[in-house]
Amino acid sequence: MNIDFPAVNACLNALAGVLIVAGYACIRRRLIRAHQACMLSALVVSAIFLGSYLYYHLVVKHGVATSFHSQWPDAPDGVRYLYYAILLSHTLLAVAVAPLAIFTAWQGLRGRFARHVRVARLTLPLWLYVSITGVVVYWMLYRMYLPG
Repeated sequence: MNIDFPAVNACLNALAGVLIVAGYACIRRRLIRAHQACMLSALVVSAIFLGSYLYYHLVVKHGVATSFHSQWPDAPDGVRYLYYAILLSHTLLAVAVAPLAIFTAWQGLRGRFARHVRVARLTLPLWLYVSITGVVVYWMLYRMYLPG
């Protein structure tokens, strides 16, 4: 069986994004249990993504990165620079969001709601940005210039 890990990982990022938005919508409506379920599910989906991403890059690809230029050698330089800018911001923020999301969830689960809310105001937009740009990076690297 041949698994298209990049596509699976993009779907996991998209699902995490949907769960984050749903969790936010739930808390705005004061649906606390639904908010908890959505946000903890987003955390689990993100963890599965991370495991899948690391497995793909370390085991399947043997640590060799896929470069934008090797995928799309005829792409304009501006598109390549845009891709690397999005990738860089995505990667740096993903490194920050992982522990931040865990800390935010922990505060909520411990009943420290004032701290949870304060940190969540930073965590949510960053986490959502990372989820969305993960899908954008996938699209730019694997789908943008496909024929048809």
